[in-house]
Amino acid sequence: MPAVPAPAAAPLNLAELRQQFRDGKTKLLDQFRDTRATATSATRLMRSLARHVDGMLASLWAQSGLPTGAALLAVGGYGRGELFPYSDVDVLVLLPPGQADSDELRSAVSGFITGCWDIGLEIGSSVRTVEDCIAEARKDVTVQTSLLESRFLCGSRRLFNTFRHANTEAMDAPAFLQAKMLELRQRHVKYEDTPYSLEPNCKESPGGLRDLQVVMWVARAAGLGKTWGELASKGLITPFEVKQLQRHEGVLKVIRCRLHQVAGRREDRLVFDLQTAVAESFGYQGSKSERASEVLMHRYYWAAKAVTQLNQILVLNIEERINRTETVPMRPINARFLDRAGMLEVSHDDLYTENPHAILESFLIYQQTPGIKGFSARTLRALYNARNVMDGAFRRDPVNRDLFMDILRQPEGQTHAFRLMNQTSVLGRYLWVFRRIVGRMQHDLFHVYTVDQHILMVLRNVRRFFIPEHTHEYAFCSQLAAGFEKPWLLYIAALFHDVAKGRGGDHSELGGVEVRRFCRDHGLAKDETQLVEFLVRHHLTMSQVAQKEDLSDPDVIRHFAQRVGTARNLTALYLLTVADIRGTSPKVWNAWKSKLLEDLFRLTLRALGGAEPNAETEIEARKQEAQQILALHSALPGTEQPLWKTLELSYFARHDATEIAWHARALWRHLETAVPIVRARPSPIGDGLQVLVFSPDRPDLFARICGYFDGAGFSIQDAKVHTTRAGFALDTFQVVSPAAEGHGASAYRDMISLVETQAILALSSDGPLPAPGRGRVSRRVRSFPVKPRVLLRPDERGQRWLLSVSASDRSGLLYAIARVLGAHGISLQLAKVSTLGERVEDTFLVSGSALQQPKLQLQMESELLDAIGAAP
Repeated sequence: MPAVPAPAAAPLNLAELRQQFRDGKTKLLDQFRDTRATATSATRLMRSLARHVDGMLASLWAQSGLPTGAALLAVGGYGRGELFPYSDVDVLVLLPPGQADSDELRSAVSGFITGCWDIGLEIGSSVRTVEDCIAEARKDVTVQTSLLESRFLCGSRRLFNTFRHANTEAMDAPAFLQAKMLELRQRHVKYEDTPYSLEPNCKESPGGLRDLQVVMWVARAAGLGKTWGELASKGLITPFEVKQLQRHEGVLKVIRCRLHQVAGRREDRLVFDLQTAVAESFGYQGSKSERASEVLMHRYYWAAKAVTQLNQILVLNIEERINRTETVPMRPINARFLDRAGMLEVSHDDLYTENPHAILESFLIYQQTPGIKGFSARTLRALYNARNVMDGAFRRDPVNRDLFMDILRQPEGQTHAFRLMNQTSVLGRYLWVFRRIVGRMQHDLFHVYTVDQHILMVLRNVRRFFIPEHTHEYAFCSQLAAGFEKPWLLYIAALFHDVAKGRGGDHSELGGVEVRRFCRDHGLAKDETQLVEFLVRHHLTMSQVAQKEDLSDPDVIRHFAQRVGTARNLTALYLLTVADIRGTSPKVWNAWKSKLLEDLFRLTLRALGGAEPNAETEIEARKQEAQQILALHSALPGTEQPLWKTLELSYFARHDATEIAWHARALWRHLETAVPIVRARPSPIGDGLQVLVFSPDRPDLFARICGYFDGAGFSIQDAKVHTTRAGFALDTFQVVSPAAEGHGASAYRDMISLVETQAILALSSDGPLPAPGRGRVSRRVRSFPVKPRVLLRPDERGQRWLLSVSASDRSGLLYAIARVLGAHGISLQLAKVSTLGERVEDTFLVSGSALQQPKLQLQMESELLDAIGAAP
């Protein structure tokens, strides 16, 4: 029987409908913008937007000419009857059986979809029969999920009811649960498995709205309920937890609504560019100690953390109900805890309120009991409901203090235990000082995690030094850790090293006060307290010395050794420093920083052993080693002497034997060259190239070298600059290229010939230096720029000057600095280039007559500040 077309309605003017849709949406968004930002206002907006779209679709459907037996369904997020300002509008055109191949029908469907786009409705559409829907759902869990939330809009309700019944019958709840859990874990990994990303996706990140939607999808699939209230009536969640879920879900919804409105598009990431504007739309104001954006993000992180906790409780409960594992046999661990299929289970729901000591004992049992891989839903719920038990008396209780120290002193399991303590809010409740930095952002373009996540990352890194399976990652650190007694002292230092961030003072000093109080309260011996306090107060010192000072200067080593005091302090500080740098950002650590720290460690250890730094003895040893290396390369005896006679002692002090030998082999035939000599080789200390430049010296030489590397796309990590007695520059650079990143040493080998050829051409030019470009800066730099800083101070002898430069990173920055120095006739002896995330901290050892004249010095500093200013 042929399809019966829908009765024709009065033709609609698409232009009028478009204007109607636009005006209606604008009115709703304007009302929302002018209303206080609350969960209620967000829910009202989302429902109103959905109803507004419902009306537009109904009008278009009536004009579509589709058969009366067809139906239009809202699916996906739109199917829930809520629309965020710029979310997708997903619809399903449901066709009667046997009519999908009609040309007339296809034309009608096409006209309906085109009409939607013509009026400004950017819909996602699918056209299927009931049988098609079931078949697609069996193949694709995403389709199955979308159909689960279908909602009737218009057309044949009988066909919709048939579809809904068939979809329910086809649902395999255990299989759906498994698929959604795999999908959830995959999504969490994609978003770094933390709700504390500095630019979180408020929909997809852990603790975001998607986590709550997953719970509801699985519950609906199993017939356990469609609302939080229905889940509570089935015993899956308590009334208190319902209130908490609704509260935190409301926070996430209103933030996402405001984010869409501020961006003017679908944008679910709280990117730096938008955080301040979103915060201001809430009425948040910045203060001396906190930005408006930080107030917003703190609120977001607390909501996301609560969602993560409640999601875990609900998921475990629903898994037990669907898989019918509520009656799994349990093995008693002690009178308070049981092993329930590998999950730690409390003996009764009120355990923690009746016996608060059991709270910290839970984590100790978790560490000590083989086979326990997590906490059960019952245990997590009991912890969540016992948060108020963890008060001042709880923190002062000697039994709890002993338990906390027992957790730190266990032979293994600290990383997992402390992460779980943070996830369940126990860590912040017990260490009240830690609670203040949960979810606190760090706007230093260096750290990519919130303070609490960074601290736990550093704790993890320290732990790995003591785990044999990670020796390949941290070979030297693991070697040092093997002989270090009481590793738990390092764990305490890791927990406290940044705990005073955000207070407005020196967080190292304030952290030292906090950790000393902790050590006193927890009964640490005097020498243990002194070590931990030293580590917290000086956790930045070693990296600053290694990356900013001249390690070839015996005075630098002597002063650092005096500050460290003992070999044990030095070892502990080295381990904490490596863990700290590697816990800031995956981009910050590299082989060059590793070598600088290791060099500083070895030189200081020698000084602490009573061996006074003796430059002449050290240099002589290096020369002998270099001669042995030359002999291995079949160099004639004495090949090195003509070059060495032109070099000052500082050259030998700043280069190791392999570099000295390499220079001698490369230059022995070119000591009187009139043209630049450039040689390159794969860096012996990790990725990158080591490039040697030998050329008649000239004031702008360093600037030309930097200009070449910048134009060729290389970043300079380190530069050692020397001038021979014969007036030749002998400079060595460590450079890396983003183009070669991830391709190994072979990619750099392929670049050697090109670098050697092009660099010679660039350095042979006599033309004026081109003006430095104002390179593009990242979004983070634009949102949180570093105030440019130039500090020029004489060394202790007053012969050379230390120039420190701090600025936001951008391409061409080092060339801009070098160009100013060259213009003022400043000679460089050393350059240390440190890139810390998206901030640079460069140090130069310089000399020149202009530095002795205050007026010229001020002029140069002013020009440097102008040169390093951020690009517009």
